[in-house]
Amino acid sequence: MTAAASNSTDLPASLVEMTAEHVRAEVLSGALGPGERVGEEALCARLGISRAPVREALRRLAEQGLVEHLPRRGYRVVVWSAHDIVQLFEVRRALEQHALTVALPSTDLRLGRVRAALGELTAADRRKDWVARDDAHRRFHAEIVALAGNRQLDLVYEQILVKLQLAMARNLREETEVGARREGVRRHQELLAALETNDPLRAETALRRHGEQTYLKLGIC
Repeated sequence: MTAAASNSTDLPASLVEMTAEHVRAEVLSGALGPGERVGEEALCARLGISRAPVREALRRLAEQGLVEHLPRRGYRVVVWSAHDIVQLFEVRRALEQHALTVALPSTDLRLGRVRAALGELTAADRRKDWVARDDAHRRFHAEIVALAGNRQLDLVYEQILVKLQLAMARNLREETEVGARREGVRRHQELLAALETNDPLRAETALRRHGEQTYLKLGIC
């Protein structure tokens, strides 16, 4: 084991997790915008901790695709171009449509995990816990793809969700800011209702109407 690995495992897990959740909440809430620097010293002072757990937390967030490390310049919130985001949404939709093609119709359609994710999304929306809402939102879509029962598809899809998490969080946040907060919940309720029919055509139609980029204002024709 290297010295770096040893030091990482010796850090108090609670401090690392607390720091990671603090930065993650700031990123997903928009308090830290794309490209904005995440200063180690400022975090240490604000949270009253040493640099070691801060660095480990930022390393983990980089693995999750929320921040990126710039040599000799520290960390910043990850930046995706508008074209990148559009292309990622296209890939995500293609993977979801493929999953529905494989999963439906089914004599044993198990939607319990999809319903549970929607319940978590709805509850988080009601209590205005935006980070929990973002997590439930991604879990909802991941559980839809999981209906296909294809582990490799799940792994590929997870990578797309990681890259899209900022855009997805921003979309839900924009809905809230324009007074359409419940619209996000309604869209997912409609998608679940379509899945419950076990009708591939109806489910795929609902998926196409889902409209994840409605509020992103990407400025692309």
